[in-house]
Amino acid sequence: MGPHFTLLCAALAGCLLPAEECVMCDPSVVLALKSLEKDYLPGHLDAKHHKAMMERVEKAVKDFQELSLNEDTYMGVVDEATLQKGSWSLLKDLKRITDSDVKGDLFVKELFWMLHLQKETFATYVARFQKEAYCPNKCGVMLQTLIWCKNCKKEVHACRKSYDCGERNVEVPQMEDMILDCELNWHQASEGLTDYSFYRVWGNNTETLVSKGKEPTLTKSMVGPEDAGSYRCELGSVNSSPATVINFRVTVLPKRVEEEKPSPNIVTPGEATTESSNTLQPLKPEKMLKGRLLGLLIWGSLALITGITFAIFCRRKVIDFIKSSLFGLGSGVAEQPQVPKEKATDSRHQ
Repeated sequence: MGPHFTLLCAALAGCLLPAEECVMCDPSVVLALKSLEKDYLPGHLDAKHHKAMMERVEKAVKDFQELSLNEDTYMGVVDEATLQKGSWSLLKDLKRITDSDVKGDLFVKELFWMLHLQKETFATYVARFQKEAYCPNKCGVMLQTLIWCKNCKKEVHACRKSYDCGERNVEVPQMEDMILDCELNWHQASEGLTDYSFYRVWGNNTETLVSKGKEPTLTKSMVGPEDAGSYRCELGSVNSSPATVINFRVTVLPKRVEEEKPSPNIVTPGEATTESSNTLQPLKPEKMLKGRLLGLLIWGSLALITGITFAIFCRRKVIDFIKSSLFGLGSGVAEQPQVPKEKATDSRHQ
């Protein structure tokens, strides 16, 4: 390789990382630098600036050689996710510079400024990994795959803590389900785990295997007083020793008493008292006034309707009486019996 590729590798090793050249463990970064040296540098960097640039890189390398390992920020290892995150950030900024087609001194300045920023960014990623993801188990033995930045080796690291993860008290009412949960939050991230084994522990220091399998919980339905006592959960690993041991102390409580719900049609004493108290409460003056006005309006309407109806009825009676009186007299005069003239003459002669 030419001097440009060596220079860029030194720049990444000295300027980007808070310790050894960890980002160089990603093959995609190596390929990107080869492309930069072969395709970009020949037409964008004058050969007379190589010496000055190399001196700056060497100085940066010396500065970072003085950094020491710190259990809170950097221990010389990262996981795959942290490495991928740092590599992606570097490649994105490197592509941004090459796409801009910058040349000469401006190219050198932008390159080293980008490396400076990427150094801080990657340092943040590593510190977060060290705090949150590096051996996160508080107890037991976790098998975690890590990458050693010094030689880029990927190995399984055993995060060893106390095997005993404590005792949990479980209370369950009689005739209900008992559930013992043996899973911890780091179990899913650990490697080399096998089966969960649940044991019933007896008073004479003996124990009986209750269940074994991939499920992290033990469930027993409708427990009784005989189910109370001590239990133990053990998570196996590919190593000879278990990864996790959790003890359970189960207490069976008396059967839960279910309260009988009253029928909807039955009024409980409390409800009756409430209703009666609501009934006996005095009405407010505004409600009383509204009630009285409404009553007066109803009675006034009824009286008015009754008066109108009576007036119409009386009017019809008077009219009928007058008609009958007038027409009755006229018909009486007209209907008087007339004596025939002959009979009248005869009577006069007689």
